[in-house]
Amino acid sequence: MEEERARRIVDTLRTRNVFAHVKLPQAGITQYGIRVVLPDGREAIWDNDGTAGLEAQIMRNGILVGFVASIPDSENFGDGQIVESIATADYDRPVGRSIPSKPRPAATRPPSPVTLAQRLRGGFRS
Repeated sequence: MEEERARRIVDTLRTRNVFAHVKLPQAGITQYGIRVVLPDGREAIWDNDGTAGLEAQIMRNGILVGFVASIPDSENFGDGQIVESIATADYDRPVGRSIPSKPRPAATRPPSPVTLAQRLRGGFRS
């Protein structure tokens, strides 16, 4: 998305009370994006990867926790359709969760050999 279009969309989103910002391009990426801050501390980064379709990565503290899949036919969306898609997206559904791994069973140690002192205390029965 070009810078001017991203700024127009952000301005319109803000009028709809969506906490949005223009996401500046990073090294190696020439596309601008839209960053939407979500109430629970996550943020959605929309269309910053240079692909044609409209999609978002959901991040928390710089770690990918989910995504909004590419919206069909969004490569032909006008500004109004992009605003509507971003403002009405279901950000709670795509939260990624890792499957907790089962704890490994504790390693069992073979019994240590009985020392002479233990044998004397036990009366040589073992």
